[in-house]
Amino acid sequence: MKLLVVDANILIRAVLGTRTFRLIDDHLALVEFVVPDTVVREAGERLPAIMLRRRGGGEAAGVALHELMRYFTIAPASTYWSLEAAARRRIGHRDQNDWPVLALALSAGCPIWTEDKDFFGCGVATWNTRNIEIYTETA
Repeated sequence: MKLLVVDANILIRAVLGTRTFRLIDDHLALVEFVVPDTVVREAGERLPAIMLRRRGGGEAAGVALHELMRYFTIAPASTYWSLEAAARRRIGHRDQNDWPVLALALSAGCPIWTEDKDFFGCGVATWNTRNIEIYTETA
């Protein structure tokens, strides 16, 4: 089974829409989706405001994210914190808050599923939602 580190924007898309969730659900037998614990917190902090703007009810965000997390392996910081400095160096001037995703991908030796271009050129393969099935089909 292949591993795939998931960024916060993918978690948010999976809660808000159907396509991303369906991709995750359809490929659970082939791919283990892993997410840093800090990214779960980030998505949990961002989702209420997004859901309030889009659907008029931000209180359901926590419940929706909690339900979604049963599809993921949540990686504790202890599995990737030793690679913080390396991840921050690779991210450089881009969004330094993304270091846990990159550090976990470095630790696990696997790609990242993201819509964030800040990971491009960091030495780890990145997949976006439009092309993720190419990765999962080769699992």
